[in-house]
Amino acid sequence: MANLKSLAKDTAIYGLSSIAGRFINYLLVPIQTTAFVASGGQYGVVTNIYAYTALLLVILTYGMETTFFRYVNKTEENSQTVYSTVLISVGMTAALFVALVFSFLPQIATFMKYPDHQSWVAVMFVCVAIDAFKCIPFAYLRYKKKAIKFAALQLVNIVLNIVLNLLYLIVLPALKLNPFGLYDAQFTLDVGMVFYINLICTAVVLLCFWRELTGFRWRFDVQLWRRMLRYAMPLLVLGIAGILNQTLDKIIFPYLYDGADEKTQLGIYGAATKIAMIMAMITQAFRYAYEPFVFGKSKDKDNRETYATAMKFFIIFTLLAFLVVIAYIDILRFIIPNESYWPGLRVVPIVMAAEIMMGVYFNLSFWYKLIDKTIYGAWFSAAGCLVLVMVNVLFVPKYSYMACAWGGVAGYGTAMVLSYLVGQRKYPINYPLKSIGVYVAITALFYFLMTLSNDNLPQWAALVVNTALVLAFIGHVVYHDLPLKSLSVVGKYFR
Repeated sequence: MANLKSLAKDTAIYGLSSIAGRFINYLLVPIQTTAFVASGGQYGVVTNIYAYTALLLVILTYGMETTFFRYVNKTEENSQTVYSTVLISVGMTAALFVALVFSFLPQIATFMKYPDHQSWVAVMFVCVAIDAFKCIPFAYLRYKKKAIKFAALQLVNIVLNIVLNLLYLIVLPALKLNPFGLYDAQFTLDVGMVFYINLICTAVVLLCFWRELTGFRWRFDVQLWRRMLRYAMPLLVLGIAGILNQTLDKIIFPYLYDGADEKTQLGIYGAATKIAMIMAMITQAFRYAYEPFVFGKSKDKDNRETYATAMKFFIIFTLLAFLVVIAYIDILRFIIPNESYWPGLRVVPIVMAAEIMMGVYFNLSFWYKLIDKTIYGAWFSAAGCLVLVMVNVLFVPKYSYMACAWGGVAGYGTAMVLSYLVGQRKYPINYPLKSIGVYVAITALFYFLMTLSNDNLPQWAALVVNTALVLAFIGHVVYHDLPLKSLSVVGKYFR
């Protein structure tokens, strides 16, 4: 229980920073969708280019985050040598990537359908190279249990991004100020500035890592690096397939959609999925805490029981988050003030369901990482990615972005089921399936009731009904799995 409390505390810190950061970042959705709505669907450009950068970030880190945790916890390895070797490896590949981008920039921009905006591509790809390098000192903070500094740096990046966007999109045009010649005479907004702002924020955070990048001997151990690469390469395939499950639909949508408004449709889909990303926040916060936790606990005798319990609570709280979003979707939609984007909100429950499956798959994935058989993850993720591509290719031309949402469910569901079935043979863990099934059934019932209330009742009445259902779910959790008397602070009042 002490281990789970430590995991919960770290997850809470990472989660609060992630949720607070994403909440602040949500301000960009109404700002940018409103600012670029009259510019030919330029918000779709933001969605499309960020999808490329997410894929490239996985490629440029090539599994070295997880590899770092695996090797830094091995007693026979020197932790500082592991850290510096990984830093040098990722730093050199990031530098090589930037050199290749500038060498073939016209061809890359043309392929991405931005031949007249090569600077957008160049700036974002430099950003992703810096972000790839930053992943390693961020991982080092997690290894050293410096969750607060980790969270603070994440918030610095997001708050600075918000401030600069507000200045460029609202404040300076309102005051008719044009520093550095950012605008033309009509103060026309340029979507490319979104990418330059991102570069500034990324560079500032990198400078904040001076303590983690100095004060030790930089050493590149070739033999260690080769061993780590053998472990990491299947993780690269795993990571590529995993991120493709998240972003491929947004990359290939313009090529598959049978219509002239593909950027507008993609912008609607991208804006709507922002609301569903609360599930991604929870999953990512859990991942930040869980990865060092699992590798650090791998030698304990009760590790499998702990993993099973952690899985159950992860599912419980993601299902609760799902219900909260559905309960208050009529309020959350105002994050997107332009009503022309609201039809896209029908993808929200589908995308959230896909994110829950992705989180379960992440939990299941540790069995092959702990026995150094990461090739299994590559196969599972590749299978899921193949299913996602097939769904998109077959159905996007007819069903537009709805096919993208269901493709995510199909892809993550495939990888999740495969990992569970094979994992129970190779590294069996006694997950409490009956209890988990009860929570899934309750969630399905409450979702059905919330949908009925949202569609058929006045908004105030629907909110009352939905709130009662959320409280009922919480009550079930407290009664069956989280008795208040077991909590250290409030428990004394219930004994």
